[in-house]
This record gives sequence, C-alpha cells and structure tokens, in this order.
Amino acid sequence: SFIVHRLDRDTSGLMLSARSARDQKILQQNWDEIILERTYAAVCEGMVDPPGGEISSYLREEGALRMVSDQRPGSGRWAVTRYQTLRTGNHFSLLKVTLRTGRKNQIRVHLQDIGHPVAGDKKYGSVMNPVGRLALHAMTLVFRHPVTGTVLRFETPVPRKFFHALKQA
Repeated sequence: SFIVHRLDRDTSGLMLSARSARDQKILQQNWDEIILERTYAAVCEGMVDPPGGEISSYLREEGALRMVSDQRPGSGRWAVTRYQTLRTGNHFSLLKVTLRTGRKNQIRVHLQDIGHPVAGDKKYGSVMNPVGRLALHAMTLVFRHPVTGTVLRFETPVPRKFFHALKQA
C-alpha cells in the first residue's frame, strides 16, 4: 500500500492509499483535480458564533513546524476552510469542516484564528482535552478515480468520544 496523503498525528479517519508507486504518483500529482470533497468532524472549544461560515487566510510555516495565519497577500499559501456547527455542549462545539484547499494544519490554524481551537490541540491554543487526543476526524473523502473517472465516496462516522465531550459539565 502506498500512502497518497497525510493526516496530522492523532487525527483519525479516512486516508487514501494507492496499489502501486505509479498510481500513488498519479494521485499526488493530480490531487486538486481528483479530490472533490474532504470533510472533517472537529470538537472545538467554546460555542462558535456565527454557527457557520468560511475562514480564509494565507498560511506559512514558521519555526518548529508551526503554521501561522496571515491576511497579507503573498505571505504564504492561500487556504479556505468552511465550517458548520452540528451540535453544542457546555464547553465544546462539534463542527463539520470542509476543506476548499488542503494546507498543512489548515483546520487547526483556522479554528484557532476564530478563537475556537480544536480540543486537545495544545500546539494551536487548546487548553482542554476531552477525548484524550486531537479531536479531529477525517469523515468524508470523495474523489474521481484517476483511470475510470468514476466518482467514489467514502464516509466514516464521527467517533463516539466526540459526542461524549459535548456532555461534559
């Protein structure tokens, strides 16, 4: 199996792998045309207001593998993240997050930008860890098969721990 893309450490969910190095290369080189949808579930700190929206900025790597968000054109690679609140609890919100671009640590940085870091993400400002790891889960992956052109959709449910986090007092 040949891994086509990566997930952040402690992120659960779907990943795409190829059967051969040649297929891996095709998928990686044509990623932006092949991938039609990537959706994540994220438990973030606080009650997100507005409950849905879009976050956009330029992202660049700085220092010890840490990504930084900036609004100045040319200060990094453009990144766009859409989010929708699915449920709220006492201290956390469960979001559906859709990537319009795929940058390193994009969801983590963008949720920090709006003051609602991913739970369990000390690197990007979280102070609570209700699931014992980064509360981020790759939930949906939709892509066009590079050879047959068939659209394939894969989904996995939100981890139960994410729902339990919402019930914490």
